[in-house]
Amino acid sequence: MKFSGKVWKFGDNIDTDAIIPARYLNTSDPKELALHCMEDADPNFVKKMRPGDIIIGGENFGCGSSREHAPIAIKAAGISCVVAKSFARIFYRNSFNMGLPIFECREIVDNIAEGTEISIDSAKGTITIRDAQKTFAINPIPPFMEQLIADGGLLKHIAKK
Repeated sequence: MKFSGKVWKFGDNIDTDAIIPARYLNTSDPKELALHCMEDADPNFVKKMRPGDIIIGGENFGCGSSREHAPIAIKAAGISCVVAKSFARIFYRNSFNMGLPIFECREIVDNIAEGTEISIDSAKGTITIRDAQKTFAINPIPPFMEQLIADGGLLKHIAKK
């Protein structure tokens, strides 16, 4: 999998309420959830970001409740993937189940500014800051989880089988 886009940077402990506020959980419609993605962390996020952009987070991204709405909102908003120092375990699993690619890379978070363009190559296990031509290693994703992403999430993966 390869991704490239502009970085939108968020800090540590971005919880699922910041990703998709609880007041919007009366729907599971991806298009509606996308309109409110990251709204409590940055009220103008969906107006500023473009499809293919990338979220960079700090420690424990996706902590809080176990709602699947959070990765659905991110994916439906058009974010291609999320990179963070670490992910809350339930968010980690929900992301793969929903078909949202996520990558752990501790070093890049402290070495990148918002708005920077990056490229990610999961096969090579790298993230490259384009202008600086600086490369960082990402933790590899197990092949079966890459297949979940390629199939569009767990339900589509099961249906394919």
